[in-house]
Order: sequence, then structure tokens, then C-alpha cells
Amino acid sequence: MNLWLPFAKKSVQERLIREKDNTAESALFFRRAMVMLFLVFLSLLAVAGRLVYLQVLNHERFTTLSESNRVRLQPLLPTRGFIFDRNGVLLADNLASYHLEIVREQVQDLEATLSALRARIALSDADVERFRKLARRSPPYTGVPLRFRLTDDEIARLAIDLYRFPGVEIKADLTRRYPLGARGVHVLGYVGRIDENELRRLDPGQYSGSTHMGKTGVERSYEDVLRGRTGWQQVETNAEGRPIRVLSRTPPTPGQHVYLSIDMRLQAVAEKALEGYNGAIVALDPRNGEILALASQPTYDPNPFVNGIDFASYRVLNTSKDRPLLNRALRGVYPPGSTIKPLMALAGLDYGVVNRYSGVFCPGFYRLPGSNHRFRDWKRGGHGSVGMDRAIAQSCDVYFYDLALRLGIDRIYEFFSRFSFGQPTGIDLPGEKGGLLPSQEWKRRNHKYGWFAGDTLSAGIGQGYFLATPLQLAHSVGVIAQHGIAFKPRVLLATEDPGTRVRTPEPPRALSPIVTKNPRFWDTVIAGMIQVVEGGTAHRIGIGAKYRIAGKTGTAQVFTLGQNEKYNASRLARHLLDHALFVAFAPVEEPRIAVAVIAEHGGGGSSTAAPLARKVMDAWLLNKYDAPPAAESSSTASVPAHGTE
Repeated sequence: MNLWLPFAKKSVQERLIREKDNTAESALFFRRAMVMLFLVFLSLLAVAGRLVYLQVLNHERFTTLSESNRVRLQPLLPTRGFIFDRNGVLLADNLASYHLEIVREQVQDLEATLSALRARIALSDADVERFRKLARRSPPYTGVPLRFRLTDDEIARLAIDLYRFPGVEIKADLTRRYPLGARGVHVLGYVGRIDENELRRLDPGQYSGSTHMGKTGVERSYEDVLRGRTGWQQVETNAEGRPIRVLSRTPPTPGQHVYLSIDMRLQAVAEKALEGYNGAIVALDPRNGEILALASQPTYDPNPFVNGIDFASYRVLNTSKDRPLLNRALRGVYPPGSTIKPLMALAGLDYGVVNRYSGVFCPGFYRLPGSNHRFRDWKRGGHGSVGMDRAIAQSCDVYFYDLALRLGIDRIYEFFSRFSFGQPTGIDLPGEKGGLLPSQEWKRRNHKYGWFAGDTLSAGIGQGYFLATPLQLAHSVGVIAQHGIAFKPRVLLATEDPGTRVRTPEPPRALSPIVTKNPRFWDTVIAGMIQVVEGGTAHRIGIGAKYRIAGKTGTAQVFTLGQNEKYNASRLARHLLDHALFVAFAPVEEPRIAVAVIAEHGGGGSSTAAPLARKVMDAWLLNKYDAPPAAESSSTASVPAHGTE
């Protein structure tokens, strides 16, 4: 037994060692297990935290992002309203057409796509460049137009291979059209593509998806009325961005139809009358301020501007010496010449400087006290003794030189300001200029020399610094016709709901009346204007007239003659001839039309401008639209201090 004892002790020791090792391993395993469990717990906690972040704290945001991947909000463009004249003649409508557009986020290789499309349809460098400009300022998920007005053949060729071009779509749209072309373009204006500056100031909600807006004329001033309101639709799309179905839809509100006060028959007469001259004719109804015709020559066709006129064609228009893009009726400024003499006479009466019978002697020139300088009359031999009536009828410069000096420039400025000279009339068309009504303060600001008495004399016959637009002249003669009752000129006659066809008339916009100290002063001035047509400088246009006309001729110098120089129209180039002007209203007893005419380099107001006004008045008052008015005889033309009125 004793022999086994050492072995027994050794066995017990080994067992104890093994038990000790197992305990250590168990402890190590337990510690490792706890660490792993803790790490798993932290991981689960992180997952739970992320779930709370995604599902609770940012639930609305990520739901919106998720929904936007599936649902796309698309703008629905409204139909632009039509434009009609006062008789319902269609002036602007919308033509159905197709255009090609690209949604860039759906295109893998844009340059390759453009090259492939060029092989199938005609794409100019201008088309591609325009696309790139539009793409730079448009979100990648919106369609950017590449080509407008696709032909049927181009649509067919594209439709066959369209499946090869993800993100390329053929869209139907409406393109603005002006069926009468150039006629009345300076009133209507045109729509064109929205540029970058316009995009920054436009309401993104209303113009989302829009590429066009009114640029000039009525299209611009009544953009909000004509355009309507944008609608929206929610479209469900697949993973490729292709529409699957429409989820909801808010339809657009179409634009209102607009009726203008313009009569296109009269507009055609005015534009035809101006053929051969650059200039303008404005005809309005003095009883309410409605513009009946607003012609500016030369004109241009607005249709190429709608989808982008090519650079070469635009350069021709923009660099032409005749400036067809200029609306001369609103933005052309000219010396008004003798057309302002009736107002000068009215100012003299109102300030008590003269009366109807006050007279001067006209030897053919006028001298300021203490000066040898001669301010010449248009009639070299003079008019002899003249009173107010004869001074207006014969357009005696000397009479109005003397009257201007006695009034002084401050009173001239104050009186003419009442008639909207020197400021816009407020017509509902964009871009109107206010002309220039000179004053002592104006000259101090703009010239290093002060005001001279000679400046006053020039202003008294509508020369010198004095500048006016044809619209201002028509407005002022309309106020005379109404004995001081004034209305703001306007072209909007009514708007019409395209759905209900209910028409809403535009009321006249009355201005503060111009009150004189004696109401008879108006009759005195009008009597002189009647004599202009019934024996004065414009007596030829009164021959055969079936209504009485009150008018005033005028000419405006385009260069100044020296003291010893003589004006000889036959020896001058066309661009050096005087501008011809005429203002009138009729019938005298119950005025229904007031007209202002400016024919650039037309010579004399009596020989050129007055017959044009007669054609317009005959058309309106006698319904003479088809048969041309009788030819007017002419005489040698010139301006104050140059020749004849």
C-alpha cells in the first residue's frame, strides 16, 4: 500500500491543477462573453437610436425624400389669353405645336445624346447653346427644351428611336402667334423666352416650367392678366423616372382674353398713310382716353421673336438706321414745333399776359431788347400786324416769341406741366418716355451755362431744348378738345373670362381737370385752330371735309441755320429735312377723335403731316376704310425760321 502512496498524491495534485485550470478558463470565457454581450448591447442600442432618429425624430423629412423619389410634382402651364381689337378682330392666339425636351438627370451621357439627336433632326448651334443656358439655371429633374416647332417628319423620325434615349421626350405645347404679322406690333408687343435676369425676379411658383413671358407692348404690361395661373399634378414614377400614373391634379387657370381699344381698320389706315416715312400717328378718343390707333413706322414681324429670333436677323433689325424696334409713338422724342402754339396762347390768356385782341407787328424777325441777333419767322417777309387768332392760323413765330418772353420760362414750365409735358402720360404700355420740358433748374443741372432769354424764345415755338412724344401731343390736343377734361390714355378696353365669356369693361381713368380762369379761353384757342384748317397753314386738308376740323401744323428743325444762311429743301439730303408735325381734333362741335402726326424729315406740317391726319380722321368719322382718301395737293415744305408751316 505504501508503495502506491506517491502515485496517489501525484494523481490528486494533477486533478487539482486541472480543476484550477478549468476554473480560470471558465472565468476567462465568462469575461469574454460579458464583453461580447456588452458590445452586442451597444450595437443594438446604436441600431435602436438610429431607428429612433430615422423613424421618430426625422420621420417627416425622410418620408418626404422617399416620396419624392416615387412621386414627382409637375407644373401644368396655363393657356395664354387671346388678344382682340375693339371689334373682336383676333390679334394674338396660340398655335398647337411640338417641342423636344431633355430631363438631364435621366440621361447618362448628355453629349452623346445631343450628337445622336443631331443625326436625326436639324439642331443648330444656337439651339444647343440656348439649351445649355437654360439647363444651367434649371433643376436637373425638369425638362429643358431643345428644339421648338418640330415638323411632322421630325416627330416621326424621333418617335421610332425614342426608346433609345431615356430622358428625351416630345412634348405638345402652344406657341404664341400673331396672325396679322407686323400690323400693330408696337402696341401688341410679343412674348419671348425668359432670360436669366427675368428668372431671378419672377415668382418661381407661377413660372415653374415656363419658358416664355411677355416682353414688350400689351403682352408685357398685361402679362399677369394674359398668363393665367400655373396648375400642378403629382405623378408616380418608376425607378427610371418614367411616369406611371397621376396621383392628384390641380388644373391651371387659363389667362383672360384682352380686348384693346385699338381699331385695326384704323390702325391699317394709319400705317399705310405713313408708308415712305419714319414716324408715328396716334389717334385717341378725347372723351375717355381710349387709343384708337397707335402707328409707328417702320414695323417688324413679331412672330420670329416668340421662339428666339436668329442672331443675324436680330442684328439687321437692331442695327438698322431706321430703328424698326423703336416705338416712336411712345419713345420717339421730337421738338414739338408750332403744334404747341395753341397752348402758348392759352397760357398767355390764363396768366393775363395777353387777350384775344392783343397784337404785335411781325416784320419777319424778332429782336431781344439790346440785341442785334434776329430770331427769324418762318415767313421771311413777315405777317404784318397779327392778333391771337391770326397768329395761330398763320403760325406767326414773332407773335409767340414776344408772348414767350412776356410769360417767362417759369410760367411756361408750370403751365405745360399740367398737360403731361416733361413726364409720361401714364399710358398702360411699357417704356413710355416723358420727353423734356426745359426749365431754369433743369439747365443748371445739365449745362454749365444758365438760362438765357433766347432759350425762352425757342421754347415758345416748341424748339430748343423742348422735346415731346407723339402720344403727349395727341393727349394735349385731346384735352383742348374737351376744354380741360383729361383722361389717362389707355389701350385696354375690356377683359373676358375664357370659360364664362363674361366681359369686364375697363373704366376710363379720369385725371384732374385743367381749370382756366375763364372757361371762354378754351373757345378762343379753338377758334384759332379752326382757322388753321379753314384758311390758315393747313387750309388744303379742309377742302371737301364733311366735318369741321381744329388743328395746328408744325415743323421741327433737325439742324440750326446761321444768321445769314437760307433754308433750301431742294438742296438738302433727306436726313437733313425738317420733321413734319400736325395735331387736330374733330368734329369741332362734338370731338370724337384727336390725332397727332410726326413724319420724320417730311418737310412741312401742312404739306406732309396734315394730309396724313385727314386720312385717319376720314376713316374714323366717315367709315372710309376701303376707298383711299382723295389725294391732297402739296406745297413747298419747311419749318419755323426755314420756310412754310
